[in-house]
This record gives sequence, structure tokens and C-alpha cells, in this order.
Amino acid sequence: MRRVHSTCSWRPQRGARHRTLLAAAAIFATAGLTPGASLADEGGVSFWLPGLFGSLAAVPAQPGWQGETFFYNTNVRAGADVATAREITIGRFNPTVNLGASLRLSNDTPLQAFFPNYVFSSPVLGGQFSLGMLGFVGTPSTTVSGTVTAAVPPFTFTRTDSITDSVTGNGDLYPMAILKWHQGVDNFMIYGAGDIPVGTYNSSSLANLGIGHGAVDAGMGYTYLDEKTGHEFSAVGGFTYNLINTHTNYQNGVDFHLDWGTSQYLNKQTFIGAVGYLYQQVSADSGSGDRVGAFESRTVGVGPQIGYLFPVGDMQGYINMKGYAEFEGLHRATGFNVWLTFAISPAAPMSMMKSMMSHK
Repeated sequence: MRRVHSTCSWRPQRGARHRTLLAAAAIFATAGLTPGASLADEGGVSFWLPGLFGSLAAVPAQPGWQGETFFYNTNVRAGADVATAREITIGRFNPTVNLGASLRLSNDTPLQAFFPNYVFSSPVLGGQFSLGMLGFVGTPSTTVSGTVTAAVPPFTFTRTDSITDSVTGNGDLYPMAILKWHQGVDNFMIYGAGDIPVGTYNSSSLANLGIGHGAVDAGMGYTYLDEKTGHEFSAVGGFTYNLINTHTNYQNGVDFHLDWGTSQYLNKQTFIGAVGYLYQQVSADSGSGDRVGAFESRTVGVGPQIGYLFPVGDMQGYINMKGYAEFEGLHRATGFNVWLTFAISPAAPMSMMKSMMSHK
């Protein structure tokens, strides 16, 4: 669903009337007031969802089927760089004609994610191997508003408008394989993930659930967990290689992301702590459809978390709530996001409860 409100004005500075009409026609054509080919892809939107990994990330689980679902909601804002890139993306104007833009972008995205996975009982390379598939549904809404000024000398053109797009649908699918090792208080992991671009996507829309291209991602992580004291710290870092978006001939650069979490268990069931992430693009965007330059994006997020473990029959239940406030944003919309996670597994993912009880 799109809502567009626009006011346009052009001002001749000198010359005959027929020159005025010709120049105005040229500005309207090159500024892209009618829908045209998409000229850019991501506009500060990445494959990786910062904050996906958190506390206990590298701790092995009990073999068998695991189920996880989380509700995620982000509310972000961006300045002229991201907003202009998104207007170029949907073909609203040609960047070779644009002189300047005073634009703002806002986005609100609630989504529900599902991550079924299976933990194998047979060791692989001496570690615990699991396979899973992440998918989600959501209803993002994005608005770009402000003023764009362009010129074909000796004439100038000013356009002020507000565009709102919203969509309801499914996102891409994200297969993930994880291998974990445990030794005392130290836990290690490596993982590989990818993007299967089957989500709701339209290159001329501001709001999408899919990203329009495939991607591969790999990394490693570590968790320190002292069952006697209840101290925990986890960090997982990785790199994303983005395939070219064939809808736009635009290819994102390589991205680096680091998720971390730290917690203190108050008793056998409850912990509190902090979470954070760093996202940094490490190579420039490219492709024949790249009309916005390198556009290397960055953001940092930090916030609180609380978790609770509880029995569900002969299964183990887990609830976690966490939130992030973002700062240090570059070429990326920033704001805040909240997560509410529920997971269920054949048994507690660690022996910590009994161990902690024996030390109380």
C-alpha cells in the first residue's frame, strides 16, 4: 500500500516561454516523477539482523528437536543519505540531476520469526552439530518525506512530497548450520548461514520483507559460563558476502557483525544482564546499478536483557526479553528494537540449575 503526497514548483530565471516549457519537461523526465527502473538496492538494509545471537550462544544443547520463536519490533529513523538512496531505489529521481535533498526516512517493522532446528546426537569433528531454518512474517511500514531540488540551468525544480509504503508478507528463508564444542567453562562454536530470497520483495517499494538477493554468512563464537558463580559472557562474530541483486544490478559489499551478551544468574531460573552488537560494512557496494557510491553502513546497539528458565512437562522452556538502543549510525536507519523470545528443547541447555542449587 502506497500513499503519496506531493507538491512541485519550477521557476524560470530568464529566456523565452518555449525554453521554459522544454526545460521543465526535461527536469520532470530526469527527476523521475513517474515510476521508473530501480537504481539501487539495499539503502542501508542488510541480510544480517544485528542481535540475532546473544547469551549462551555457544553452549551445547541436548540432542533432538528444538523450537524457537521470537517477536521483533524495530522503530528507526534516517537522514538524507539513506532517504535519498531509497528514493533513487524506487526510481523517484535521477541522482545525476539532483542538486540536493532534505529528506527523512522512518520505518516501523514488527515481525514474528520461527526457528525450528535439530541437534544431532552423534559428534561431528568432536563437537555437537545442529541444522535449522529461520523464517518470519511481518508488516513493515516505511515513509520518506522532504524536499528535493534539481536544476537544468537556468531553471530550478523543487519537489516536496511524502511517500508511505507498507506490506504484509513473509521474509526470506535463512538456513543455518552450527557446530559447538564444550570444555570446562569454555564453549566454542562455528556457524554457516545463507539467504534464500523467497520473501516479499518489490524493487520499486520502500517497504520489503525480502532483500531481493542471496547471501552467505559464516563466523565463530565463544561463551564463558561458570556454573558455580552464574557468570556468563558470549560473543559471536561473522562476515556476510552478498550476491548481486538481479532486479537492480546492485551488489552490497562485505559486512562484518558482532553480537554479544553478558548475564548473571540470580537463581536457578532467572538471569539479568546486557546485550549489544556492532555492524560494520567493510567493502564498498558495486554493480552497474549502484548510483549512490560506496554507501558503507554502520551501527552500534546496546541494551538490557532478562531471561527465565522453566519446565514444560518433560521439556525445558526459556523466555528472554532484550532491547537495543542504536547509535553511531552511518548510511543506515537507526533507533531502537525489542525482542521477546520463547524457546523449548528436550531438556535444559546446560547443567547449570543443579550445579547452582548445590552451591546455594
